Amino acid sequence: MSASLPFAHAPHPAPTAAAVRAEVLANPGFGTRFTDHMVSIDWSEDKGWHDAQVLPYGPIPLDPAASVLHYAQEIFEGLKAYRHPDGSMALFRPDANARRFNASAKRLAMPELPEDLFVEAIHQLVRADKDWFPTVEGGSLYLRPFMIATEAFLGVRPAKQYKFLVIASPAGNYFKSGAPAVSIWVSDYTRAAPGGTGAAKCGGNYAASLVPTAEAFAQGHDQVLFLDAAEHKWIEELGGMNLFFVFADGSLITPPLTGTILPGITRDSLLTLAREEGLNVREERYSLDQWRADAASGQLVEVFACGTAAVVTPVGKVADRGGEFTIGSGGPGQLTGKLKARLTAIQRGEAPDSHGWVSVLD
Repeated sequence: MSASLPFAHAPHPAPTAAAVRAEVLANPGFGTRFTDHMVSIDWSEDKGWHDAQVLPYGPIPLDPAASVLHYAQEIFEGLKAYRHPDGSMALFRPDANARRFNASAKRLAMPELPEDLFVEAIHQLVRADKDWFPTVEGGSLYLRPFMIATEAFLGVRPAKQYKFLVIASPAGNYFKSGAPAVSIWVSDYTRAAPGGTGAAKCGGNYAASLVPTAEAFAQGHDQVLFLDAAEHKWIEELGGMNLFFVFADGSLITPPLTGTILPGITRDSLLTLAREEGLNVREERYSLDQWRADAASGQLVEVFACGTAAVVTPVGKVADRGGEFTIGSGGPGQLTGKLKARLTAIQRGEAPDSHGWVSVLD
């Protein structure tokens, strides 16, 4: 799909003071502070996409009967903008986010947004808030495009009015523990079932993960792991990340995309990079019992999680109600570090981009 709309600009009348912004950027955390502006585009059945704006960040007027509040028609994406060594601003694979956004829209019976309009909306916001890039090492500008159903009615059907928005947040490290490798808790809950919305990036999937995630935190772990719904034995994904398993022979396994797992863009990028390294990478099912046995025998040497927010994160320990086990030395693995270094170097403009993944803003 291709479409273009003119963007109206309404600069913030009272932007964040430079001294306050500098304090935030020196220690941004993740997802708690937001930039001065946001993007808004409306859709209606009679007009299609219209009224594209860059406007001050602030509350959204919403009718109490808005469909999103009652029937959960809501989808979102997550991607990052980076400051390159030459001072330019760049995005990593925004076209892939646009395609996944529309796949989610189809599953939630929502209108698709033209891919070039999705990308342009992000460009508009990054340009407007270019002074919000963190000064900490590894910092980035996290971008959250999302769409909600705004039509006011009660009745189970797709809405006829929607609003697409983009907000931005300066971002540092995703995990707060500071540990060299994260610990994960195997949940008794199910994240997604065949035929459900597991492959869509919608709020309902994450709402369902909040109780098991809180349980993981209460048990002293950093993340929650979900198994399949049918047999409760096959590894699927973490609460917000995909998983890779590295074996002593240098091969890798990651669970296949069968409709219950979110098709991660970081996952797809790492598959490409690993194959370029000459590694045998397989997308196949892997059970929790096999994981435990391979860790014990030493056949499994590394495990890492991946996603936009945390990029690549080593997994050192796994626990469930039956006990716990450690992967390798319990710390970061050599291949995990190598793949992360390759990926982040491309994202940050420190290595050549032979795949056309990096989109530099003019």
